[in-house]
Amino acid sequence: MTKDTETKTVKTSRVSQTRVKKERPKVWTPPSSLDAPPAPDGYRHRWIRAESMGQDDSKNMSGKMRSGWELVRADEYPDSDYPSLNEGRYAGVIGVGGLLLARIPEEIAKSREEYFQQKTADGNEAISSDLLKEQHPSMPINEDRQTRVTFGGTKNN
Repeated sequence: MTKDTETKTVKTSRVSQTRVKKERPKVWTPPSSLDAPPAPDGYRHRWIRAESMGQDDSKNMSGKMRSGWELVRADEYPDSDYPSLNEGRYAGVIGVGGLLLARIPEEIAKSREEYFQQKTADGNEAISSDLLKEQHPSMPINEDRQTRVTFGGTKNN
């Protein structure tokens, strides 16, 4: 073999080589009719019931408004296309099928959670004290409470 007929191998640097990234296949999911815009900092969003079976639920709405919830208007999100009501008392508010989007300040939401946690603890304590008050010395009540969450299958102890 002569020098002219030799094949030359040219080495290229790894930087100049491009790798094709494998993309995960896109998975289709059905659209949710309750898609909502993200809540601004310091707030939480929640869907609240304005009507049920075609009847206004003014008791629920007035209770929510008194609790600190305020309705979210579609014009607050001009770059988005969230469904809003076109007519009636709640015209311009983001809403779907009798539900309206509302927001509450984070501090009120946390305070509300603490209130209901305390109410639950007080109720559990009241049940315990009632049980102890009603027990008979010859038949003591054993207060062993356990909860277990299972998903299908059999229960194993």
